Amino acid sequence: MRAIWKGAVSFGLVSIGVKLYSATEEKDIRFHQVHREDGGRIKYKRTCSICGEEVSYDDIAKGYDLGGGEMVILTDEDFAELPLSSSRSIDVHQFVPAEQVDPILYNKAYYLEPEGVALKPYVLLRDALIDSDRVAIVKVALRQREQLATLRVRDGVLVLNTMLWPDEVRAAAFDFLDEDVAPRAQELAMASSLIDSMAADFKPEEFGDDYRAALQQVIDHKVSGHEIVAPPEAEEAPSGAIDLMAALRASVERAKAARAGGASDTAKGDEHEPAPAIPIGTARSAKKATPEKAAPAKAAAKKAAPTKAAKTAPEKAAPAKKAPAAKAPAKTAAAAKAAEPAAAKKTTAKKAPAKARKSA
Repeated sequence: MRAIWKGAVSFGLVSIGVKLYSATEEKDIRFHQVHREDGGRIKYKRTCSICGEEVSYDDIAKGYDLGGGEMVILTDEDFAELPLSSSRSIDVHQFVPAEQVDPILYNKAYYLEPEGVALKPYVLLRDALIDSDRVAIVKVALRQREQLATLRVRDGVLVLNTMLWPDEVRAAAFDFLDEDVAPRAQELAMASSLIDSMAADFKPEEFGDDYRAALQQVIDHKVSGHEIVAPPEAEEAPSGAIDLMAALRASVERAKAARAGGASDTAKGDEHEPAPAIPIGTARSAKKATPEKAAPAKAAAKKAAPTKAAKTAPEKAAPAKKAPAAKAPAKTAAAAKAAEPAAAKKTTAKKAPAKARKSA
């Protein structure tokens, strides 16, 4: 890691030299804007809206809009003359219980590393914060701006958490807060049961950015020339009016089943391997090949049809013998139908010599 700031932590008459490191980093996949046809990078020019000329960074200043077209221009010298007492120091103002700091105020985290001979006072402050179970409220100037922050301990390292100022947090002014809505006791009990069934210890490593992983997989497949695997369809959340009790009850049962399934999977270990993902192209080709394979089966079924008919014919004819005399005409009709194939065979036999003479 590279230090982004150097200064000192000051509380009372004690000064601790430290280096500041960013404790977090964004893992978003970044893209460039390119021309769709040839992939060329899109570039922007910094032009003045009045004269239309391109402006270099050296000629760019910061302007405050007063409205009505009036602008106050501030230069780097104006910012340098601002009275920032905490320009190169982290000034401790209070030590407060950690639970009194609203998490909505937290902004960004930084690690503090002791510099030079400041190791002993650094460790002293760290251990004192742990023993008192409090955090330090400090002020620090970063990137030409004074910020409110806290000092706390994480994994044996002092962490500086910058915070928003109180007037930067919006008030939660919503109309539904004035409505008189109260859940029933049964609904509250069912919701509590759902919370109990989903209670767990938070482990950040159990969670991941599924969208980023899927996007990276798409990029990797594009690079390697492989086909893209279709993602599993997500279950849609119910919309509109729903039965709250039924939804809560189903959620409790689902959570219990998921927990039981997770426990059984853990016990089995790697006994069952997950089915491999099928590329989209392979699935399509498989669908096209299915009718071709099914064709011989249909043909075989057609060939087998006369055999089945021949086998079933005697079975159907057997009850006809046991039928009473009143059904005799039916037997006559059946005999007449049976005689027709016999006559056809005789005519075929008579025509056979004629064919033989012609071939001779």
